Amino acid sequence: MRFVNVSDVAEFLRGLPSLPGVYRMLDAAGKVLYVGKAIDLKRRVSSYFQKSDLSPRIQLMVRQIAAIETTVTRSEAEALVLENNLIKALAPRYNILFRDDKTYPYLMISAHAFPQLAYFRGEPKKPHQYFGPFPNGYAVRESIQILQKVFRLRTCEDSVFANRSRPCLLFQIKRCTAPCVDKISAGAYAQDVASAAAFLSGKQSELIDGLSQRMLQAAEALEFELAAELRDQVQALSRVQEQQFVSSNTSQLDVDVVVAVLEAGVACVNLVMVRGGRHLGDKSFFPVNAEDSDASVMLEAFLGQHYLTAPLPAVLVVNHAIPEVVSDALQARAGHALHIVSHPIGERRVWLEMAEKNATLACAQRAGSKASQSARLAALAEVLELDGVARLECYDISHTMGEATVASCVVYDKGGMQPAEYRRFNIATAKAGDDYAAMREALTRRYSKLAEGEGKLPDVLLIDGGKGQVGVALEVMQELGLVLPIVGVAKGEARKPGLETLILPYLQKTLQLPSDHPALHLIQTVRDEAHRFAITGHRARRAKARTMSTLEEVPGVGAKRRQQLLTRFGGLRGVKAASIDDLARVEGISHKLAELIYNALH
Repeated sequence: MRFVNVSDVAEFLRGLPSLPGVYRMLDAAGKVLYVGKAIDLKRRVSSYFQKSDLSPRIQLMVRQIAAIETTVTRSEAEALVLENNLIKALAPRYNILFRDDKTYPYLMISAHAFPQLAYFRGEPKKPHQYFGPFPNGYAVRESIQILQKVFRLRTCEDSVFANRSRPCLLFQIKRCTAPCVDKISAGAYAQDVASAAAFLSGKQSELIDGLSQRMLQAAEALEFELAAELRDQVQALSRVQEQQFVSSNTSQLDVDVVVAVLEAGVACVNLVMVRGGRHLGDKSFFPVNAEDSDASVMLEAFLGQHYLTAPLPAVLVVNHAIPEVVSDALQARAGHALHIVSHPIGERRVWLEMAEKNATLACAQRAGSKASQSARLAALAEVLELDGVARLECYDISHTMGEATVASCVVYDKGGMQPAEYRRFNIATAKAGDDYAAMREALTRRYSKLAEGEGKLPDVLLIDGGKGQVGVALEVMQELGLVLPIVGVAKGEARKPGLETLILPYLQKTLQLPSDHPALHLIQTVRDEAHRFAITGHRARRAKARTMSTLEEVPGVGAKRRQQLLTRFGGLRGVKAASIDDLARVEGISHKLAELIYNALH
């Protein structure tokens, strides 16, 4: 690793090796601006200071570089892996970034004697069977509904299954065969499980043929009820095949289709998942810092970041050729044969064209949403008589009769809500039910740091409340030496949306906008999100207080002593009823600690 101050950058560049590796650009504060890989570190890093045709975004980055770090690797493939690991960990400002989504969902068939059909999210573990991953939870639940209708497998939890004495409603509506009360034999249920697994593996045609054969055999043996059930299954599966949006009759391989599109100034990557020939749906990703990049670079960034954690299928269909080093790295990560196709034919071409169409439509919708947000911001700036508005912060207080008071801060910026910048404040100093003091504490804690230059000040500060809360906000800003436009959002008559009054102390007036005004819609969106975020935090804090033993708050009483006390006196009620002398008789409890416990409980 090398570190340099850019004042002597020429000397540093001369000392760089012509070897593969990863470089990191840092600003004056030591924050990573950009992470990149190179087959030749010397040539690649030098190009930033020698080329004159850099994009405006990269030119801006170069002007901020104060230091450079490099790490030499054995190969470009190793550099690619390290680059994407660092991008995921550091989220540099000038790299193309994809939001790290939650783990993709699976459909699970458990390994019980009577297996359960369930939605699963996490790391698959043996001995259960897992099918997927699916692009979203809706696709999983839709598959569960199909399997319930056709094969009638149980979906109840083990605790429910083990304690049933009669069939539940799902048995009555023919969505379960009630193995919990022995309405079906273990052998017959196992056969249904095997059929469901075959269906999820893409063997619909073979499954229908097998069920049809069993139906004919049952009819010949005069088992007409069984034959009728098998007939219903065959009909249901045939309908599923007819309704399948995209299906493959030639391939049962798992396929991911990944396309990158730049349209209307918006960057989008669309991911389609095909499992066992069944199209499971798609998902659109909108990367950050990709507007002045090209689609092939964006595709390469997505493949590197997404497949660090997501499992790779047997076939990867892409709409741009990818570098050999990326292909080799993906192949090594897959752990199985991986076929990457950039010029597909036949049905894979159809999938690719559909994905490109969906990505283009997603870009258009995103661009339309951006235009709508820009119009709202312009309208808000006009009514607030400000030169421009881009960033809003809104505060709300939530409690139940003074209990577990929580203040929320939500942030609107870059044309949308920014959940990563939200903050909650558990109010500690204000008296129960004193909203003004709670607002003072939250604003002081937040803006003391902002006044010191830690973070970014908003263009407008929204306060969910009337003149009293606005007055508190004005006092806090004055104490901290900050000048911000403060807008109070007072609820209207009967708290009806559209009747809010805006309090503008910096203009010494109030406003009541028409209910269809775009500026009011923006304020309502931000205010409602602040309310939601506050009440969610309040409920969580209140629930924790209700379930936590008072003993946990006593200094010197750990888990072991707490367990001894509860065991000795039969629970918290018995501990409360005990005298100081009784408490002191418990092993490990001194007389002084017994007094502390007694006083805390009384």
